[in-house]
Amino acid sequence: MTDPRFTKLADVLIGHSTRLQPGENILVETWDIPEAMVIAILERARRAGGHVHLACHNSRVQRALFQDASDEELGSIAGIALDRMKQMDAYLGIRGSENSSEMSGVPEERMKAYSRLYMKPVHLEERVKRTRWCVLRWPNPGMAQLAQTGTRDFEDFYFRVCTLDYARMQTAADALAERMARTDRVRLVGPGDTDLSFSIKDIGAVPCCGSHNIPDGECFSAPVRDSVNGVIHFNTPTIYNGVSFKNVRLEFENGRVVSASSDQNGDRLDSILDTDEGARYVGEFAVGFNPHILEPMKDILFDEKIAGSIHFTPGQAYEEADNGNRSDIHWDMVLIQRPEYGGGEMHFDDELVRKDGIFTADDLKPLNPEHLV
Repeated sequence: MTDPRFTKLADVLIGHSTRLQPGENILVETWDIPEAMVIAILERARRAGGHVHLACHNSRVQRALFQDASDEELGSIAGIALDRMKQMDAYLGIRGSENSSEMSGVPEERMKAYSRLYMKPVHLEERVKRTRWCVLRWPNPGMAQLAQTGTRDFEDFYFRVCTLDYARMQTAADALAERMARTDRVRLVGPGDTDLSFSIKDIGAVPCCGSHNIPDGECFSAPVRDSVNGVIHFNTPTIYNGVSFKNVRLEFENGRVVSASSDQNGDRLDSILDTDEGARYVGEFAVGFNPHILEPMKDILFDEKIAGSIHFTPGQAYEEADNGNRSDIHWDMVLIQRPEYGGGEMHFDDELVRKDGIFTADDLKPLNPEHLV
């Protein structure tokens, strides 16, 4: 018997997130998830009249595939994958790897080549820009451990978060998108020496409520590329290509990271930020507000949606809110501004719009947790 939570999640993914229509092609790409969930998605997509294309991967096998692959081999794999992606109307990606650091031993130059030759053309330039897509993680003991909770409790949390009433969240988030679209100056104040200022004038803003990520709950824009000045000290651990970083501190001058430090693997930080010219500039600024996600768990699809948080992203900008920055990296780093994490303030054009993680502006109060749970 299929777990009814699988069926409910499949309904969200096909009906709300990808909005699959009769006759459309959808690529369902999975890594280490239960067969029953794959079948639930397949059955729901067929009820919608879609044509399902499956690619079921194993994380350890994928590491073996990519860790010693030459540039020529990566280019060949990417070329075939790109041809397939061009035929898709929608994309659904679900990762269930039990080891979030599986790729940490792969040589750094190979990971950069993988990002440049495979991820950028297939996903950043084709899938993200052209298809209706949604990506999510699958709950497992490894994720429960990162969340510092029992496996069963984490599964209950996961399905509660992932099957939230995203339509109601969308209505509330539209007001934040409208507010950000007319904002020029943003100032963030927070724990440590965080005091950062930048402009988002004429960039626009996009509310995200279950259309591209599950779980969801953010509204993103991007800073005017050369407008960022000051310091931001992130209080949430982060993982990039399997390498963990803690207490990352970035100092900006005229949009560019001029100083970077981390309490963990600090020697790797500058190397990543030197990937290309755009890696030291920021491609995204976003506000998180999912009421069920309160603590970091070193999984960015969850952490970037934490209630009372923002994330700031060195690297590639999204086309929907584009500041022109281009890079092979896109690294979301999270700052939580709730009292238990040191508090903080967010100002739009000198108006305090959120304090200690709670929206204070009347038009934004429907995004506070008590209205979304």
